[in-house]
Amino acid sequence: MVTVGATALPAAWLASAHGFDLRWLEIWICEAVVAVSLALVAIQSKAARRGLPWTSGPGRKVALNLVPPVAAAALLTIPLFRANLESLLPGTWMLLYGVGVITGGAFSVAVVPVMGICFMVAGAAALLAPTLGNWAMAASFGGLHILFGIWIARRYGG
Repeated sequence: MVTVGATALPAAWLASAHGFDLRWLEIWICEAVVAVSLALVAIQSKAARRGLPWTSGPGRKVALNLVPPVAAAALLTIPLFRANLESLLPGTWMLLYGVGVITGGAFSVAVVPVMGICFMVAGAAALLAPTLGNWAMAASFGGLHILFGIWIARRYGG
């Protein structure tokens, strides 16, 4: 999670040079692909160290709870962008990611749903103050992943 969070910070910096235009969207979509790829590698690595398939038991439950809200966020991106409501994307993404983390986190350590709540709070703030959306994403997708990643690694061994 720390590495995933670390990739969001330069993405936010790059995206900040663009309003909520197509280049901004492309930067954040690329960041999402990088983040998901890193997360999958980390999950696979952790499962392999424990001698388990990553698609078994808790891994499958987390995925089944995380994927639907993330897919909804991805699908909502298209009509919101087409309707020139792209400033609502950060809040929408953070809210729905938070929902997925809360529900998926029910099959993980207790602090994971707390991280999901933090994402939802950041998403709500971004919807109330859309001009801060890019920086709210830096704080959440970057900062929250780093902070909670360190917390989970120290407290629960990763």
